[in-house]
Amino acid sequence: MTGHDSVVLPLYIPQDVDLAAIKAQVAAEGVSAPAAAMPGLLDVVNQAHAHGINLKIVLLDHNPPNDTPLRDISTVVGADYHDATVLTLSPSYVGTYSTQFPRVTLEAGEDIAKTGNPVVSAQHFVNELESPEFPWTGLTIFLLVAVLAAAVGTRVLQLRARRSATPDDSDAADLVTPTSTA
Repeated sequence: MTGHDSVVLPLYIPQDVDLAAIKAQVAAEGVSAPAAAMPGLLDVVNQAHAHGINLKIVLLDHNPPNDTPLRDISTVVGADYHDATVLTLSPSYVGTYSTQFPRVTLEAGEDIAKTGNPVVSAQHFVNELESPEFPWTGLTIFLLVAVLAAAVGTRVLQLRARRSATPDDSDAADLVTPTSTA
């Protein structure tokens, strides 16, 4: 470090974003947003909390040049909460951070949270977090057992076919009969 202890921030947070103000508002209310969107977003946060999700929401009133800063803002805000899921929204972009949910789930939630309406976007995101995961492990085990059973069944059928195609000794004796020449 360089003589002063500071948190190393992600690479790209726009200069017009006041992280100190955002973090203070999130600490106080769980949401950092313009006043008009606050009641709806607080409802979504309370619903999420009722379902065991420690959700924090940050709403920017303008778009950054791309979605990267939103994920960085979510990461910085989330660093203050060991079990939080942070959703950062702008009019066109979504960024997330979570220690509770895997990245694939967060990205699925991001995909359906791009509505342009922050409350609807946040609700869609929470709905995705609450959706049951597809049981990939169960499907994989089932498919492995099915393939193994098909392979064993095929081999059994091959052996039966080979046995029925090979005449046994008594049949072979009947087929080879000496011819007499008199």
